[in-house]
Amino acid sequence: MPLDEQALGQKLKASFDAGDLPGLHGAIVDLRGRRFAEVYFPGADERWGEPVGYRDHGPETLHDLRSISKSVVGLLYGIALAEGRVPAPEAPLYPHFPQYPDLMHEPGRDRILIRHVLSMQMGLEWDESLPYSDPRNSEIAMEMAPDRYRFILDQPIREAPGRTWNYSGGAVALLGKLIEYGSGMTLDAYAARKLFEPLGIGRFEWVAGDDGEPSAASGLRLTLPDLAKIGRLVVDRGVYDGRQIVPAEWLDASFKPCATINEFIQYGYLWYVKQSVEYAVVMGVGYGGQRLTVDRSAGLVVASFAGRYNDPDSWQTPIRVLFDFAVPEAQRLLST
Repeated sequence: MPLDEQALGQKLKASFDAGDLPGLHGAIVDLRGRRFAEVYFPGADERWGEPVGYRDHGPETLHDLRSISKSVVGLLYGIALAEGRVPAPEAPLYPHFPQYPDLMHEPGRDRILIRHVLSMQMGLEWDESLPYSDPRNSEIAMEMAPDRYRFILDQPIREAPGRTWNYSGGAVALLGKLIEYGSGMTLDAYAARKLFEPLGIGRFEWVAGDDGEPSAASGLRLTLPDLAKIGRLVVDRGVYDGRQIVPAEWLDASFKPCATINEFIQYGYLWYVKQSVEYAVVMGVGYGGQRLTVDRSAGLVVASFAGRYNDPDSWQTPIRVLFDFAVPEAQRLLST
């Protein structure tokens, strides 16, 4: 193990032991192809909301990504688009769900384009601000609906599309279904063939709802090293082991800000984007403290899992991993 990896890993372990990284299950820090930290910690965990007890997490442990699943769907959509299997961003949404002709012809819905779905600016009512244990939460209501796709597409129009970013697992469910329609494969099967197998990812799970539909928005489970592989794929502009897996131009489009969330963060195509004069960082963020952060210019990948479900402060643990440990170490190494 390289000395730098020992040092950074020991710092993370000491911070965890001191109670400064509550709920952390694991963290990986890669810089320009080298691994400078890979650490794991025991703790209680869940599988898509169902407790699975106390676990000794390690490199072989499958773990919920929660909403990092959305960013993976973004990669899959780009692969499917390059194959001509899904509609382009400028295509209207509703004609691709012809089984709902009554919705297709409602005034205003014809203005919703695929790019509005990719950037969560559909203009439809959707509220995931309530706890995910609350059936009034729109994603939970979608899971309980007899037809999840009609439920999403039938939501009242709140405003014209493209005006406001509104967090929506329903948008991602639609994109996952379009991949299924175009490929003739379930979302998990398509992911296995087109993304996971080329990356050497042999073990994964995509949890399905009661209707048997894989939860595109939050159901993916991977090991931490395999999540870091996806981060490395982003750094390398979609290339892995000499093979172009995700089109580079799709990544560029995905990381171009389409919507402003707040003064610090913007949103592209299913990825959070933080841009400044000095750097451009993209992030996949998941409920409970899951996070994948990639600085493409620096070649930095930081992946972390946590078990702080139902905790409004869960974001603090991965942020500390990133800014108290990974970024300072990367800055030190890049300056030497």
